[in-house]
Parts: sequence; structure tokens; C-alpha cells
Amino acid sequence: LQELRELIPNIPFQMLLRGANAVGYTNYPDNVVFKFCEVAKENGMDVFRVFDSLNYMPNLLLGMEAAGSAGGVVEAAISYTGDVADPSRTKYSLQYYMGLAEELVRAGTHILCIKDMAGLLKPAACTMLVSSLRDRFPDLPLHIHTHDTSGAGVAAMLACAQAGADVVDVAADSMSGMTSQPSMGALVACTRGTPLDTGVPLERVFDYSEYWEGARGLYAAFDCTATMKSGNSDVYENEIPGGQYTNLHFQAHSMGLGSKFKEVKKAYVEANQMLGDLIKVTPSSKIVGDLAQFMVQNGLSRAEAEAQAEELSFPRSVVEFLQGYIGIPHGGFPEPFRSKVLKDLPRVEGRPGASLPPLDLQMLEKELIERHGEEVTPEDVLSAAIYPDVFAHFKDFTATFGPVDSLNTRLFLQGPRIAEEFEVELERGKTLHIKALAVSDLNRAGQRQVFFELNGQLRSILVKDTQAMKEMHFHPKALKDVKGQIGAPMPGKVIDVKVAAGAKVAKGQPLCVLSAMKMETVVTSPMEGTVRKVHVTTDMTLEGDDLILEI
Repeated sequence: LQELRELIPNIPFQMLLRGANAVGYTNYPDNVVFKFCEVAKENGMDVFRVFDSLNYMPNLLLGMEAAGSAGGVVEAAISYTGDVADPSRTKYSLQYYMGLAEELVRAGTHILCIKDMAGLLKPAACTMLVSSLRDRFPDLPLHIHTHDTSGAGVAAMLACAQAGADVVDVAADSMSGMTSQPSMGALVACTRGTPLDTGVPLERVFDYSEYWEGARGLYAAFDCTATMKSGNSDVYENEIPGGQYTNLHFQAHSMGLGSKFKEVKKAYVEANQMLGDLIKVTPSSKIVGDLAQFMVQNGLSRAEAEAQAEELSFPRSVVEFLQGYIGIPHGGFPEPFRSKVLKDLPRVEGRPGASLPPLDLQMLEKELIERHGEEVTPEDVLSAAIYPDVFAHFKDFTATFGPVDSLNTRLFLQGPRIAEEFEVELERGKTLHIKALAVSDLNRAGQRQVFFELNGQLRSILVKDTQAMKEMHFHPKALKDVKGQIGAPMPGKVIDVKVAAGAKVAKGQPLCVLSAMKMETVVTSPMEGTVRKVHVTTDMTLEGDDLILEI
């Protein structure tokens, strides 16, 4: 941020703040949310777009208060789903959105945003919603955010502008379209010479686009085009947010469901209805996606999943949503599905973060200094508070591999080509000259020896080939006709084993926790009995139906 501020000092920077459930379905004590906004503002953030995955007002109000107390511009956002122009879609009607807007304006928002995270706003709905907001709040800045998944994003944003929106979100041409934002160049060209003329020279747009086209090529392996080749108008049916669409596709591929992505999208519709027709944006969209993939992985229809709800090991995100960990959805929780899944598990009433005691940030800082050394910044403390596991992995990674941020982007993401020579500047006056020479065959430990020259001296190092070790993995499968054999409901990594051989277990008792691409599943016992043998250990990677234990 500091570097960007030096490059473009007069541009306001904006950041998203997810109410009180900022990441996944984790809630934070109020003091962490306030400290987060304070540090972000000190680092040059100007505008805080505050939204909540359920439009749950208590969560929104906390985020607004935190952003405002830090001195930021507060942009309260209403997450949009459904279709206000369709009279048959009654749950999320125009009256619903106008009511939310009234509450947010009353709470003191400086800017009002409509966050159309799935790109569901059609031109007719844009005209209806934005003109109603403009009539009701003539002096309030209106900002519309969308994604172009269906391909109709430019038309929708033009309709919003004509209806009275002050700001609409776009992306540089080479970064636009599909799950990104609509094309900046298209919008600039379409408004040129009209009362909505942006004043932005098209030549500058072309320059931006050319730069980002080159940058995008460096990240090709992570690009949405690796799995998505065009816009998809089926988003109007499945309502998958643009920020999730490609993630869900990659996740499906990693779980062996790549060829079944069409089924995953259909299951997403069913999962959404099972959960009560949610507003779908992080983290609620992830909850729906986890449930959809769980259903496809296990060959379950909506009727079957609901009928067997008391016995199934649902993903942790689904269970915690039903417990109330991210707030209360509009219209309440789905029954009897909720009671069947939760049984006697505890439930959270009201705003989830309200019951959390403050986090001792000074104590956390001391712990981090003891663990990682003296150089601990306020940003490190917040990272450890909000992403404890990710931060720990990051510190372990940098401690093992050194300052990898000194590497060229292509070298870091793809590695050097054999015989390629390159330089790495660790600091001013300290430059390494490296030449890649050769890579050996795989040894029995799953490692390869990498040979290279470092400042003219021959060196070698053993590197674990994680992909090859996955392929070498062999594990017995659970026999489905043997009731006591418990198999993995999805591919993933074992992150916790909760029982040992000889332990007595009750029906529904947690046995093991699996994680795959941020999706966690607690495998529970389908029966009462005694654990005969455990076949897994922590950090072991499993495929679907791999045997976990026998009861």
C-alpha cells in the first residue's frame, strides 16, 4: 500500500471488510475488528466497504462502527441476490432491499453500495433498484459492484448509470469479463459523447490493458481460463458468485469432480434451497459450495441428504452455519434440517462475535516475538490473530526457504528452465548469480536432487516431489457393505484424528477431520461400538472412500 501510495498519491484506496465474520466462518472479538481497521487506515486505506454474507444487520453495524472510528470513509454494502424485477421471486424483493438501505443510511453510512457478487443484476432490475434508491436518497453516493459471469455486465452497469448510480465497478480490458468485472474500455466507449461520458481517454485504457495482459500471463496457471473458457448465463440459475465460481471449479478438479462440474452446479442450486435460499457471498457461498460438492461426491440428491441428515458427516462449514456461527439468515434457519444435523450441538444466539472475549493483542505480540524473533510488526500481530494457521505456515515457509519475495514472479511460480541463468538481488549490493543445471530421478523417499551453480560454484539440494509422492500413495478402500468400515467422504488431508484403537464411540461422535481446498469435513461415527483399528495419521493425504478406521 505504501508503495502504491507513492506511485498514485491522489487515488483513494478501498478495502472490503466482512462485517464481524471477516474470513471464512471464523468470528473475531470486537477489538480485533477495530484494530484491523485502525492499522489498515494507518497504512493508507481510505474507503472501507463493509458487507455481510447474510446482510445480517448486527454484523454490518459492527464493521461500520470499526471503519468509522478509524477515520475511514464508510461504504455500507447490501449483498444482492434474486431478481427484483421478477414478481415470482418474493423472498428478496425490492421492499427487502429498500428496508436494508433505510437502516444503513440511518446508521450513518457515507456511501451506499449494491454488491452484486454473482452478476445477477439484469438491466430491468438495475433500473428498478437504482432509480428507487436514487429517488429515496437523492444526495447519497451510490456505488454498484458486479461480476460479468453471464456476459451481460456492461449492459447492466450502463443501466445502473442511467438510473442514477454515481460509481460502477469495471476492470482493465485484459483482466475483465467472465468472473471478473465488465470491460472498462467497453463502458468508456459506450458513454463517450453522452451525458455519462467518463472523461477517461480510451488510449489510456489501452495502455492499462496492455500492461495487465503481460502481468496476467505470469499467473496463467491460476487463471480462470484454465478451467473456464467463456461467460456462463447459467449463473442466473445457480447464483454462484464470481469470486467463488473459478475457485469452485478448481476445488472440484482437486477432489476428482472436474468431469462432474455440471452436476456440482446443479447440486449448488439444491444445496442453496436446503439451506433456506441464502444470500451467497463469502463465507455463505462457500458453505453452499461445500454442501454441493459433498452431495455430488457421495451421490446424494436433496431428498436423500435431508432424509439421512442425522447420520451424514456434513462439511464443518455447513454444521457451523446451522449452529449460527456467522449470524442469522433472512427468513431464519431451515427446519427440520437444522435440528437433524445439529442434534444436541450448541447454538449461537444473536451476533456471533458479541459473546467472544477481547483478544489480548499485547500477549499475542510477545508470543510471536518468542516464537519468530524480534521483527514483529502490527501487521504480523493482526495476521496471526485473524489467520493463525496461515500465518504460522507463512513464517515456517520463509524460515525454511528464505526471502522468496526477492525472486522474479515467473521463477517463483514456475521455477527456472534447465541451463537458465538468472540473478536474485537479496539486498542492495548483495546479488546471487544462479544457473539451473539438472534434476535427478525420483528416489525411494520421494525426493529429487537438484543441481545448480551459485556464483559459479556447483551446488545440489534434495527437494521433495510432492506431486510424485501423491501418485505413489496407496491406501486400502472402505468396503461399503461392511458397516463398521468408515471411509473418507471426500479426498483430502487428515488434519485431526480424534479417537484411538480400543476407544468406545457413540453414534454421531467425531472420529476424524479432513480438509481439502479450505473445505473441512468432520467424519462422524454412523454407529455405536468400539474402534478396532485406525488406518490414518495426521497429515496423511486420502482419496475418496479410503479406509479411515474400523468399528
